[in-house]
Amino acid sequence: MKYPMAAAAALSVAAALSAQPSRPAAQGQPQPAIDRTTMHVQVILDRIGFGPGVIDGKGGESLRLALRGFQEARGLPTTGKIDQPTLRALHQYRSIRPTVQVRLSPASLGGPFTNPIPKDPEQQAKLPCLCYRTALERIAERFHTTPETLVALNGPDTPLRAGQVITVPAAIPSSRDYQIKDEKARELLSALNVDANQPQGDRVVVDKSDGVLRVYDGERLVGQFPATMGSERDPLPIGRWKITAHSFMPPWHYQPAILKKADKSDPDLLIKAGPNNPVGVAWLDLSKEHYGIHGTAEPQTIGRAESNGCIRLTNWDVMRVALMVKPGTAAIFQE
Repeated sequence: MKYPMAAAAALSVAAALSAQPSRPAAQGQPQPAIDRTTMHVQVILDRIGFGPGVIDGKGGESLRLALRGFQEARGLPTTGKIDQPTLRALHQYRSIRPTVQVRLSPASLGGPFTNPIPKDPEQQAKLPCLCYRTALERIAERFHTTPETLVALNGPDTPLRAGQVITVPAAIPSSRDYQIKDEKARELLSALNVDANQPQGDRVVVDKSDGVLRVYDGERLVGQFPATMGSERDPLPIGRWKITAHSFMPPWHYQPAILKKADKSDPDLLIKAGPNNPVGVAWLDLSKEHYGIHGTAEPQTIGRAESNGCIRLTNWDVMRVALMVKPGTAAIFQE
């Protein structure tokens, strides 16, 4: 079902959250409050290229890995903690605040929306788009956070309507001057608040044991992002590959013959594009057939859920990596 903009704008944040699929962490379990210092560190790390996953002010494994990456790049003890040496190193970025206030525009609330999104691939294939479910989900992804975090920052009764001012994590780019020819890519980069100023890498390295994708320029670590990579059934393809092409807003080819979890009696299907498509908003194709680096419909699961052997990033991180590496870049997957 697709909801028009007017319907979305009439919701409060709590009503919009109720339209989201339930998640294990939200099913009756008390959640830790947002810690402002933790959110501040997450925002800074996100802005300087050491992705902490979703910005929620609660920490966790993705933040620990981001801290270790930052510490390694700065020659600090790699504790994975917000310790004093790390806080001193982050002090130069103190002008970056943890949150900002933004005024909602009609465009930020606009659809189309797809809600609910069926789990069955055959039903998904009938949809014209795997769009955002709600305006709240769209706003959350733009600011690299979750609908639940927006509710916590603003209160459940805050209306989602044009002109309303809300508080969001300060995932704001310093530049939107994207030097990329693909118009679709430029639109996605801006919609996901990805900074146009990105260091360039000459290789990506994925360590199965670490749960991160690293971007290097020579010996210098210039970016690191939490990743989901394979499973026991569909392991990460260890080896040296190349990124061969970038595709933005791609459809997904559901091919039961090559998906080990799929019912082999299912037909081949084409799942339309959209941020809630299983491969998200971008696919970086690899020289290893059927494998790629791609986005996700569920950013809060990165690093925790399994994949079909590919490298899965948040939608904003895969777009950032697409700016950092060109087709022909080496992709090294190791244990």
